[in-house]
Amino acid sequence: MSRLVSERTFLAGKIFFNFGQSSIDCVVRRLTEEAATLEMESGLGVPERFQLRLVGREILPCRVIWRSDRQVGVAFEQPGSEHAAGEERERSSDALMRSQMLALRAALDHVPTGIVLLDSSLRARLINRSFRQMWRLPDQVADSNPSILTLLHHGRDTGAYEVPDPELDALVADRVRTIEAGDPTPIDLRRTNGDVVRVQVTPLPDGGRMLTYTPVTDIVRASDELKLLRDALENVQDGVLLLDSDLHAAFMNRRMRRFWEVSEDEAAARPAYSSLVRRLHRASAPNLPNNELAKFPARRVEEVKAGDHVRDLQTPDGRRIRAHCTTMSNGGRMLTYVDITDLTQKAAMLETLATTDPLTGLFNRRHFLETLEAEWSRFQRYYRSVSVLMLDIDHFKSVNDRYGHAVGDAAIKAVAAACLDGKRKSDIVGRLGGEEFAILLPETSLTRARTVAERIRKRVMSTQVLAEQVQFGLTVSIGIAEATASMSGIDALMGAADHALYQAKAEGRNRCIGWAPSPPADKAAE
Repeated sequence: MSRLVSERTFLAGKIFFNFGQSSIDCVVRRLTEEAATLEMESGLGVPERFQLRLVGREILPCRVIWRSDRQVGVAFEQPGSEHAAGEERERSSDALMRSQMLALRAALDHVPTGIVLLDSSLRARLINRSFRQMWRLPDQVADSNPSILTLLHHGRDTGAYEVPDPELDALVADRVRTIEAGDPTPIDLRRTNGDVVRVQVTPLPDGGRMLTYTPVTDIVRASDELKLLRDALENVQDGVLLLDSDLHAAFMNRRMRRFWEVSEDEAAARPAYSSLVRRLHRASAPNLPNNELAKFPARRVEEVKAGDHVRDLQTPDGRRIRAHCTTMSNGGRMLTYVDITDLTQKAAMLETLATTDPLTGLFNRRHFLETLEAEWSRFQRYYRSVSVLMLDIDHFKSVNDRYGHAVGDAAIKAVAAACLDGKRKSDIVGRLGGEEFAILLPETSLTRARTVAERIRKRVMSTQVLAEQVQFGLTVSIGIAEATASMSGIDALMGAADHALYQAKAEGRNRCIGWAPSPPADKAAE
């Protein structure tokens, strides 16, 4: 066979077999004196032995030594040799090495990772197809044994790096130093098209280097998104705690670490949730008795194990925390802690405003009647006694007319204080409006209600009001009524107490009068 000049790629050829009856077009990608790499649409139809015709060259007998989906590696046979006659002879160690090298080159061309093999002078002796495609490196450059500096300058000159122009040369110089040093630390390069490539250097025994370029765009983006999410959770105003399926803390943001008084190192050690809830009783059920505090952590852990729920907690300093527990798809739990102290305080304030008389601090008319309605229901269900007192300040109009409304307000407050001081613990006092008051006495008969009424009347009579440099005394008239089965509801009960109040005023004021039902008509006539 005539001596062939070594060439690299893109020689047109044709494969002949079946005594010249069949042929396949191919491209010779690599050609040496002993072997070649052929590329065609499919390597499956190529027989083990065939003849190769190259444009402008003699026909070469070939034998397949390796094959892939679209490539075959062949060795050239001498005409008339034992191989040409169909008899296999032992290949030389040199031919075997060359064939293995061709197989390795073909395999490296099919991996998705970009690979560059450098010799000891850092010149490329192999650049696979993935690297060429990744960096749009022309074959004529890749096949010219370029230096690593040439390859890096190609990336720089094509604008492939996501680095400002003034910093490009410094980047190239730093990469050369890293490769020369054989530093195996992976480096992520961000490209201007948004892709991320992980580059790693591996020193070779002959003093060369193997560079691998692995696409990691999806991994890095997921990592970036995770970091963004963690940063967001770290800085939210609410506490966030992520527990794994064993209820160990997988993540604890700054607010939650501060709440549990846990350092970053302690949080990184993934403490058990049970150990957190036992920290100095940081939070417990609202208004929990002291003798129940020790049992609460175990109950709280069981609540979290049970899954989704909302629970209000209270800290030793009186803050109110609302904890939301959500079951995660991995079997873990997400706990969020929201400080609702201001909300609960505002809610309590609004409730106070809605139920309380602003001048006296007593319940207002609406709330008093709602309470009386509830007590009336118990009276109807269990037939337990319930009584009502109606109070009115005697000659209150003359106080207002003579001294003014400021003094009148002082008189109203004085009577309210006497009512609170004279009532029993279970009694409810309300201001119905103006100078009129009412007291609800649960489970109280008319006789016992009269005792309470007299005590309050005497306390008012002994009170001296001092306001606007004026001092004077007060008296009240009180009507008393006990609920009866014949009454239709609270309006009838209140009406009975009011009727008794007017009777007390008619009889001279400063007295207590109990209501009595009217006698039957026939007895009234007698």
